[in-house]
Amino acid sequence: MPVIPQEAHTPTDETKKLVESTSGLGLPHEQIAILVGIDDKTLRKYYRTELDTGKAKANGQIAKTLFSKAVGGDTTSLIWWTKSQMRWSETVRQELTGENGAPLLSGIQVSFVKPDE
Repeated sequence: MPVIPQEAHTPTDETKKLVESTSGLGLPHEQIAILVGIDDKTLRKYYRTELDTGKAKANGQIAKTLFSKAVGGDTTSLIWWTKSQMRWSETVRQELTGENGAPLLSGIQVSFVKPDE
């Protein structure tokens, strides 16, 4: 089957804004390409900057909002910040010991009990 040549794509200010904003919203490249009316390979060829910029701007906005909430005392935001940015983590450690910290069991213990008659 012969390949039908397509007219070369020319980005416009409108399509650049569309790509940048939808990239920031997290749409996959394949879906953004459909909105622009081109193949996803063509999208990446002509709109690499807009794809990267849109995602970076969106991440920056989210980070700014999260930071403001954390600084404002929002507990959930504070916890998330300490875990993701400060590498804090929750740990649970349980130790079973005998009297005065001695091992709970030393070896195997076997007890024989006489049954009730």
